[in-house]
Amino acid sequence: MNFFGSNVLRTKLRRELWQMRGQMLAIALVIAGGIAVCLLSLVNYDSLSATREQYYRNYHFADLFLSLKRAPRYLVQQVSEIPGAGRISARIEGTARLAVSGFSDPVSARLVSLPTTGQPSVNRLYLRHGRLPSPQRNDETAVIGSFAEAHGLTLGDELGAIINGRQQSLRIVGIVESPEFIYVIPPGGMLPDFERFGVLWMTEKALASAMDMTGAFNSLAMEINPDTTIADMIDRIDRLFTAYGGVGAIGREDQFSHRFLSDELNQLKTMASIFPAIFLGVAMFLLNVVISRLVSTQRDVIAVLKAFGYSNREIGWHYSQLVLIVALMGFVIGCVAGVWLGRELGELYMDYYRFPELLFQISPAWIAILAVITLCVAWLGGWKSIVQATRLPPAEAMRPEGPARFRVSMLETWLSTGRLTQTSRMIVRQLSHRPGRTLSSALGVAMATAVVLIGNFQLSSVSMMVHTQFSVAQKHDISAALYEPVGYRELYSLKQQPGIRFVEGSRVVPVELINGHRRQRTALSGIPEAAKLQSVVNERLNDVPIPPAGLLLTDFLATSLDIRAGDEVTVRILDGQRATLTLPVAGVTSEFLGVGAYLNLAAMNRAMGEGPLINRILMTLDPAQLQEVYEYLYDIPGVMAINRRQAMLDSFYETLAKTFLTYTFIISLLGGVIAFGVIYNTARISLSERGRDLASLRVLGYGHNEVSHVLLGELALLLMIGIPLGWGIGHVIATAIVTAMQTELYRVPLVVSNHTLALSATVVIASALVSGFISWRKIRKLDLVSVLKTRE
Repeated sequence: MNFFGSNVLRTKLRRELWQMRGQMLAIALVIAGGIAVCLLSLVNYDSLSATREQYYRNYHFADLFLSLKRAPRYLVQQVSEIPGAGRISARIEGTARLAVSGFSDPVSARLVSLPTTGQPSVNRLYLRHGRLPSPQRNDETAVIGSFAEAHGLTLGDELGAIINGRQQSLRIVGIVESPEFIYVIPPGGMLPDFERFGVLWMTEKALASAMDMTGAFNSLAMEINPDTTIADMIDRIDRLFTAYGGVGAIGREDQFSHRFLSDELNQLKTMASIFPAIFLGVAMFLLNVVISRLVSTQRDVIAVLKAFGYSNREIGWHYSQLVLIVALMGFVIGCVAGVWLGRELGELYMDYYRFPELLFQISPAWIAILAVITLCVAWLGGWKSIVQATRLPPAEAMRPEGPARFRVSMLETWLSTGRLTQTSRMIVRQLSHRPGRTLSSALGVAMATAVVLIGNFQLSSVSMMVHTQFSVAQKHDISAALYEPVGYRELYSLKQQPGIRFVEGSRVVPVELINGHRRQRTALSGIPEAAKLQSVVNERLNDVPIPPAGLLLTDFLATSLDIRAGDEVTVRILDGQRATLTLPVAGVTSEFLGVGAYLNLAAMNRAMGEGPLINRILMTLDPAQLQEVYEYLYDIPGVMAINRRQAMLDSFYETLAKTFLTYTFIISLLGGVIAFGVIYNTARISLSERGRDLASLRVLGYGHNEVSHVLLGELALLLMIGIPLGWGIGHVIATAIVTAMQTELYRVPLVVSNHTLALSATVVIASALVSGFISWRKIRKLDLVSVLKTRE
């Protein structure tokens, strides 16, 4: 058999594709939507993964990190003698407060030392512009690219810096990137803030002098050999450096920048599976409807073909080609759109993921897999009808389909008391006599509504997340992180400062929570009783009081540790005396950003065997005196960093929300394509099936508007059934999406607002209006003679 069939079947195929071009294009666009969403996610997943791996490999990103108080240099030799140890970089790290010309807000920076000559052994720097600081100069620095771009800094510019209580001027000689700081976050913050926090590199000699660390180091980064387990190496390093104030070594998987990027990549992978499954499922449903009704209207054609000797196999292949051509067309359009959108979104990611360049790529294996899935799904959509066409006996096919058995339905009986016009009764009768077909059409409308809903609900969800974190849980204007814990009396001096309305202290310490074999590093926040500027809220956004004893854990943290209220958890404090405590879990609450553990401040200090101490100060300010307060805080030696709540909010929208909402906008746009494809096909199929009935009404004297009312009224009823059903389906799918998208860094709440419901309905109704207008015009152009011709 010729692969493309005989000349007759090829001609028939071309004609059918042309005659149904609108319907076929609509289905192809639905398929293209699924492919585009999938490739959009896969392109970014593959590109960002490949870029990250190449960057890590070329610039020797460390496998293990350790922060400590102070250790002598000779310990580096002992570390190198540990079996499995690879490249080692013993560094000096510190913090500084910066003064940037033309920028009045507080600015802080993380300082990292460079070896006397050349690049560090691990976490090497990518030099965008200029050079590295010279070991002969103590006033030179290299600045991370995100900070330089945010302030328009160039080579030769100077920064005022307060390092270890001493003020000095630093001249920028290089603009660099580091695999350690792909994602840059300030101390005490949860999101990037490129304007108010940066990373600076100085020579070891210059930073040691400024930090009083000559002959010592306080940070270690190292590679380990592939055959060495990270847990064993962490155990050895911790034992060696516990006496030197080590806060516990961490592996690459727990390094903040790497962990955030990994979570983002995993979400892209999740989205690449959820949305295409929805889109392709809708396309499969549409193909099933279109092909089944095409076969139904071509019974006599199939009979003639069989009478002329065409085999069941040839006829089956003919209709299979119809399905596969539509699927292939959708696949090609989807590939082009997906790759283009993926590249554009990838460039958006590059705005705040500090890679030297994007290694744009897509695996050919993904394309091949998607092609096979698309063709298989499309063929399965039409499989039942194709088999039906091949099994139809010629003698039976030559006869028209038997008329439907008439009976008065319950719906007609119920509506008989109302004043319905004759055309309205026709609508009710048509829908009630074919409940299976009515249900399938309503389900198509429902799926279109659901897709638009799940593309838009995340906007309301993100708004709720922002409101909860930055309005309900945090009520302060600024927070100041301190180098060392101080007594409560420091709060009283701040209260006397003009411009500061209210002051509240808290304490944050790094801890490791342990429950059996489950471990989780996080921050333990000590919150004072009756706190006014910081609160813990539940899922209903109600304040949860801090219990006098016992921990409050966020639900994500409690789940990862398999802990419930009433259980006990081991708390290993990684600061100060490094005490190990066993504390009860007093309750579990909700939080959308980060994972936290909370304890009464007084109980925390007692458990640590210390007096009333704080290391974080929250303040509300007089807006008219912001600058005076900033200058006052800038001159306090013990202040490590200052974070503005509004700045964190702006940062959220500039980073996480920007890419997140761009992605959902694309989904929403493609959801609109699905809505049009579903409803247009529903209207066209109904028109093709009822063309004879509508033409008969015209011959009997009904006007054009009355005849149009029959078709468009049927579509309106389907919308009334399908839209509420779609809201329910969309809610179920949205629940699955937010569950799959939960990460340690943020959880998107499920919020389906009235605005989202109205928007999804509006998109579907708008699609129905366009489809209805097209159908209305076609009814006007009905050739009554040709439509009424029939074979008896």
